[in-house]
Amino acid sequence: MGRSYFVEEAVGQYLSELSTRSKPFITGLLVGQCSPQRDYVVLAIQTPPKEEESKSNQSYYADLSNIDEEWTIAHANQVSRMLPGGFLVLGVFIVAAPELAKEIQSTLRKLVFSIEKSLARKRLWTFSEEDVSERVALHLCSTTKKILCRTYDVQDPKSSAKPADWKYQNGLSASWLSLECIINANIHIPLSSTLASHDLEKNTRNGLTRWAKQIEEAIFLINGQVKEEDADLLEGQKKSTRGNMQSPTQTLDVRVLMQLSRNTNSRSTATVQICSGSINLKGALKCKAYIHNNKPKVKDAVKALKRDIINTLSDRCEILFEDLLINETLGKKNSEREYHTLPCRVFAPIAGSSVLLCDYKFGDETTREIQERFLEMLDQAVQAEDLHPAEEINTVEINSPKELQDDVQQKRLTKEMLLLKLHQNIGVVIAVAVAISAAAFSFNYFSD
Repeated sequence: MGRSYFVEEAVGQYLSELSTRSKPFITGLLVGQCSPQRDYVVLAIQTPPKEEESKSNQSYYADLSNIDEEWTIAHANQVSRMLPGGFLVLGVFIVAAPELAKEIQSTLRKLVFSIEKSLARKRLWTFSEEDVSERVALHLCSTTKKILCRTYDVQDPKSSAKPADWKYQNGLSASWLSLECIINANIHIPLSSTLASHDLEKNTRNGLTRWAKQIEEAIFLINGQVKEEDADLLEGQKKSTRGNMQSPTQTLDVRVLMQLSRNTNSRSTATVQICSGSINLKGALKCKAYIHNNKPKVKDAVKALKRDIINTLSDRCEILFEDLLINETLGKKNSEREYHTLPCRVFAPIAGSSVLLCDYKFGDETTREIQERFLEMLDQAVQAEDLHPAEEINTVEINSPKELQDDVQQKRLTKEMLLLKLHQNIGVVIAVAVAISAAAFSFNYFSD
């Protein structure tokens, strides 16, 4: 028996509207949440057109081979950044004319696996056995309006398509529980004196991975209580929840105790390392996760929040380094020690829903720029008054050895590297992957 996808009715209306457009095909992403029993789809987002596509005639779209895979992957990476814990890119869809039907399934399969591979490469947390590994490929015929829903197991490269149910459900976007916490980060990452410039990204990622492991092993207090992993998340709260009809999304307050660990077998070890520099990340992170209120378990809710904590710091660092590369400010300061502010998280609601998605804002960015990114990346028009910045001050303190500063100064972004860039960020992950790994993280140093 295949998986069942319960889909917000607004998603169906969105896909139906796309099917009326005079294009042979339109691709996009499906966003939602996986659970062992069923999956939930809360958002469909069409792939933003590239500038040359917008100016081209209809013949450009007449062949599925014109789909730019790297562009689609870059969009998925950007959308993934904007999702709170518990939500992920569930798969892809295509709205297409019937004459393209023969090519569609192979195209969807390729996109599903390529997107998942790219997203997995960025994760600092480990995909567990309990995680659902099936991703959805949806085909909507623009003429007959018939839907064909299939899934692929992305952990199996030889996976074949399996049939799945696609069921619309009204009010799905209001059926969520929210978990929130603020975590104070003070991360010191030493860098070896023998470190070569091309190893900077790897060492920085290793440092964040060690911190991520501490998050994984921390104790999480939900509304001040430690709960068993297999316990019902709402145990002892059901009566008050039922009586609170004015607030469809119940928010649970979470505290994270980093000094404590559930892993009693873990031992603390000390190492001595000769270093020429280090990275310091300091600040308060506003973290949020959602879980569907259909018999939620404590372990699933905590896992969603853990991953949001890990993702939001990793994403902020990545965005900062991209910004430094784009503006060619790497290595321009004469001082060995530099300070940079990580971008602040900004939340905004999905239209007709209490679920909040997010973006990241630098201090000099305007509200209008954030609105434009929500529109381009998520195809969601957001009002200025609906943007909710988190009150955060997060910094990166930098002190680079002189020889690495000189090396960084020689690195420049080319026009080709920025080909996938949509406004501020999209596609830079793909386009400047080499540049980032070689240069971006070299900016975060303290020298002796």
